[in-house]
Amino acid sequence: MRMGSCLSWHEGGETNSLPAPSPALRPPGSGLKKARMGERRIHGSLTESAGLQDQLRRIPGRMFLNGASNISSLFTRQGRKGPNQDAMIVWENFDSGTGAVFCGVFDGHGPNGHMVARRVRDSLPLKVRANWEVSLEADESRQNSICRSGSIISEATKSRLFKEESGSLTELEENLPEVYTKLKESFLKAFKFMDNELKLHSNIDCFCSGTTAATLVKQGQHLVIGNIGDSRVVLGTRNQNESLVAVQLTVDLKPDLPKEAERIRRCRGRVFAHQCEPTVARVWLPNRGIPGLAMARAFGDFCLKDFGLISVPEISYHQISKKDEFIVLASDGVWDVLSNQEVVDAIASAPAQPSAARFLVELAVRSWRLQYPTSKVDDCAAVILFLNTDNHHGQESSIETSNGAGNSQELPTLCTLDQTSYNVI
Repeated sequence: MRMGSCLSWHEGGETNSLPAPSPALRPPGSGLKKARMGERRIHGSLTESAGLQDQLRRIPGRMFLNGASNISSLFTRQGRKGPNQDAMIVWENFDSGTGAVFCGVFDGHGPNGHMVARRVRDSLPLKVRANWEVSLEADESRQNSICRSGSIISEATKSRLFKEESGSLTELEENLPEVYTKLKESFLKAFKFMDNELKLHSNIDCFCSGTTAATLVKQGQHLVIGNIGDSRVVLGTRNQNESLVAVQLTVDLKPDLPKEAERIRRCRGRVFAHQCEPTVARVWLPNRGIPGLAMARAFGDFCLKDFGLISVPEISYHQISKKDEFIVLASDGVWDVLSNQEVVDAIASAPAQPSAARFLVELAVRSWRLQYPTSKVDDCAAVILFLNTDNHHGQESSIETSNGAGNSQELPTLCTLDQTSYNVI
């Protein structure tokens, strides 16, 4: 069987789902005294979080529950492994000007994975937008300064100044539009700030809990993607024969990738598959059979951050063409049982566009039961962004109150505002 949970605990010949880390694993100063202090703060933290959640819910065009708009469809369903650790978001009119859209899927893991995923869902888009706005305002301020002084700067000089300020670009990246450069910088900064925020906040224990993040910003015909972990982004497009085909836009950042394994081992982390799951490579501490993380990049999981695990996103770019029909972001609960082409075909065969994400997730759940009848169905989440639609400013047309389970409720999360790899497609 190729399936397994994201985390594994292996000591003394046993493999179980990961429990809360023992005191020996925790960083200094995080013992019983700290736990009791956290308990005393929890009431105030939850009260503050509830207020922030109420504010987030009132943001126009921001959707994070099962539902749809004129250009998107999103749906998540809880599996059989505990609370739903998948989170998702679609935020239309993301930049309050050009009709940009932010989409994201976050697959949590570990004891507090559901809380980490929701925290990142709430905070990361704000950080991306804040950094993007700062970058654009800096450009506008610089341009105004030039106009006021009457200076004329040649294209060659502007290019040199840009490289000095932002760092050298690859030859391939130099041919990409400016929106890519700005959003790449915004993604890199936002992901770094997000991980630092998780490390500093004490109301969610992220020592052995974390989340993936498959995110994108669409502005006009430009698509910039930031990804960590093994959630995936796939494009549905027409080929020369007008057949609908799947094009994978991200790489599953797992420990068995040569460059990921090399970095982890260079940092004294270990990469190997447990004998019970010989096809699932995992990341382990140098001298302990824990935690067995099945991905090479993630938010949180600070027990492994000194041993090769990073939260640096891989950034990619795609220019949308008239043949591109939709983009789907989904957690591995979908990709583990359906191929890219099966996912694209399922979306195309959905009875209606607003229900496409639900149709896909329900197909994945049925596939789990057929392919792995003795395994617990994983959480599944999917966000579908439809391209080349007539209306790019659609409002919510259907919002459900559950988040993937009949009786599930959104947990309060705290939202606060505010290493480079790239993969140019």
